Amino acid sequence: MAKYMYYTTGIVILTLGVTLTIQSDLGVSPFDALLVGLAANLGLTVGSWEVIIAFILIGCNSMLKKQKPEFSGLLTALITGISIDVWLFSLGTFVTPELWVTKFLCFSIGLLTIGMGTAIYLYADFAPIPVDRFMLIIRELTKMNIWLTKTIIYILFLSLSLLFQGPVGVGTILAVCLGGPILHYCMALTDFKLKPPSSKQPGI
Repeated sequence: MAKYMYYTTGIVILTLGVTLTIQSDLGVSPFDALLVGLAANLGLTVGSWEVIIAFILIGCNSMLKKQKPEFSGLLTALITGISIDVWLFSLGTFVTPELWVTKFLCFSIGLLTIGMGTAIYLYADFAPIPVDRFMLIIRELTKMNIWLTKTIIYILFLSLSLLFQGPVGVGTILAVCLGGPILHYCMALTDFKLKPPSSKQPGI
């Protein structure tokens, strides 16, 4: 039961963070910039493109792991997509920072929230979003830490977001540079705080 609580709580926190970075108008993470760019240029909502890209990534993950597609990830992508659209609809008219300081504050809170939300829902180990599953597969195949892996994947999606004219800005650069370290720290913190006491090593 706790697994599903972490799963849903993590997604709600994660999508709130995504929405805050979008509303900051400083640029968003490369993956989210791709979604926003696709929505602006090709139609549909940001959440809809979350599901479409997830379907494509499921195929890529299947080829990388040489196993059957993990379609359970579509459930998470669907919930995430709906949550993003709901947050954008709910906060779109209320969270519209105009000053540079408030924009930066909004973005910073969003970036930290994304890291914590991602760490919590990944801790549940239940149907990760295909893009995060992609990140974990790359880490497993290359033996790199989560920090470096996420940074490399961010650079990949940054190239695609530029192609589709996504909202790339100073916030995007910050997300590329800080997204990996923030997630690395949040995953370590989440593991320490949520892991049952009996499974922790003595002295930790």
